Amino acid sequence: MKPRVSLQDSALRNGNFSLRIDPVRSEDVGLYEAWVKYNREVHSCHVELGVITVTLSPPNPVIENELLLMSCNSSHQASLVETCWFHNEHPGPTSRTFCSLSGALSILHPGMSDAGSWRCQLRYSDKEIISATYNLQILGFDGPTNPVVYAAAGSAAD
Repeated sequence: MKPRVSLQDSALRNGNFSLRIDPVRSEDVGLYEAWVKYNREVHSCHVELGVITVTLSPPNPVIENELLLMSCNSSHQASLVETCWFHNEHPGPTSRTFCSLSGALSILHPGMSDAGSWRCQLRYSDKEIISATYNLQILGFDGPTNPVVYAAAGSAAD
């Protein structure tokens, strides 16, 4: 897993034996065990790593008005009950939520307003809720809806 794995050497002196994996990949799923020996004592801990993935078809960045399929999957073993997608979660007119039984969301004609933060939330039969955030980029024209722009002679026009 090198060079994606590291220990914080400075934190070891304070008793922090955390393992950092960056970036996490799907194949990193599984049970991790740490053994720490101090003087004659041996301590161990077990941590299970689950992974959630968000995939785009076609891949990011998305071209404006091209069909977009966003999928969300996790390594969790229970049955998936519901998938919800949240776009720009701060309160206001641009905040949107979509829920379905599958992990996918299709946007037929994505526009510039679809760009930004999307969070998928997976709810499972064992009451586990897992989520991931994805920053969607849209390539397109973010100009006026009316293609005619008037400018005074001698001034600048954007």
